[in-house]
Amino acid sequence: MDTHPQSTALEELDGKARRLVEGVLEHIQSLDDSIEKAARHWRLVRMPAVDRAILRMALFELRYISETPAAVVISEAVRIAKAYSTERSGNFVNGVLAKLTETEREGEVRDEV
Repeated sequence: MDTHPQSTALEELDGKARRLVEGVLEHIQSLDDSIEKAARHWRLVRMPAVDRAILRMALFELRYISETPAAVVISEAVRIAKAYSTERSGNFVNGVLAKLTETEREGEVRDEV
């Protein structure tokens, strides 16, 4: 697991950022299990750390913050992956989150990102 919660750093966060970090830390095992199932042929430990973090936060938001549309969650995650991870991360994150959206937001129509 690559989480190193530092109480002082967490205390500096507020609003949605804090909610995401605390939520991911609280549900990390469940999130990781779901991500590994959706990311065929990819174990979590083989994924770039940035991709893992992005997928965890996005899945937490898909699962527990229903007021945010799935298309928005995916779009933001892909944008962050393209900016801060590998050349292929945008496509990878998009594919995994598209698969997760099928189960997490069953019935919600997702626009193509």
